[in-house]
Amino acid sequence: MMVHENLKGRVAVVTGGGGVLCSDFAKTLAAQGVKVAVLDLNEQAAQKVADEINASGGTAIAVGCNVLEKESMEAARRTVNEKLGTCDILLNGAGGNNPKGTTTKETLEKIDLTEKNEEIKTFFDLDASGISFVFNLNFLGTLIPTQVFARDMAEKENTCIIMVSSMNAYRPLTKIPAYSAAKAAVKNFTEFMAVHFADVGIRVNAIAPGFFSTNQNKTLLWNEDGTPTARTGKILAATPMKRFGEAHELAGALLFLCDEEYSGFITGTSICIDGGFSAYSGV
Repeated sequence: MMVHENLKGRVAVVTGGGGVLCSDFAKTLAAQGVKVAVLDLNEQAAQKVADEINASGGTAIAVGCNVLEKESMEAARRTVNEKLGTCDILLNGAGGNNPKGTTTKETLEKIDLTEKNEEIKTFFDLDASGISFVFNLNFLGTLIPTQVFARDMAEKENTCIIMVSSMNAYRPLTKIPAYSAAKAAVKNFTEFMAVHFADVGIRVNAIAPGFFSTNQNKTLLWNEDGTPTARTGKILAATPMKRFGEAHELAGALLFLCDEEYSGFITGTSICIDGGFSAYSGV
């Protein structure tokens, strides 16, 4: 891996750091000498990641917190500042979906209107509280940590915010309207913040992963016996590289966006890492 000397000694805050992709983000930064605060609602998961980083010679702490509660994030900031120093790199990775914001079928059929099936959740059965939860987790769960940590960042040089968007921001997927809309909001928010923070020197960019197999989406992608679902077949058919991404394949974009020597004039952009999914028309 290329060495990014500029990043050594800086402090990174990674929300959602106990998850599959964001734990890899945390480890990638730690390997460059960045001191990493692994933030997660599941403190045990965050601690596991921090322990792995520390065992490999890096520096990391775990902080249990809720990205939807400002007081919780302020407490996390105090812990980070005390133990590691003020934030230089904020990686807004917390997010996810919820079954309450998901339809059972890809498209509405007329039979769904005339014959009620308790096992079928249509667009009309979506729960408003579930939609709100998904949207808030992905959007407010990015806005609130930024409000808290960017205050310190605005007083420093060479700081950056990395957002985790999704291919859903460009092309909404069937069944998951709340998640798709929320990730579109994250992409838009990335662009807003890039402009808003330009005068204080905070660069804001996003990574937009394509399809990666994680704990959150495993039931959509794999049957209980480990065979691929029909949805997986559709995904791979629409991905020119014919496979899912691996977490480590996001590392290059992350380090590129964090290191001002390589991306000092880049702000407000999203990098798609999707095996060609966004470029393929289907024919």
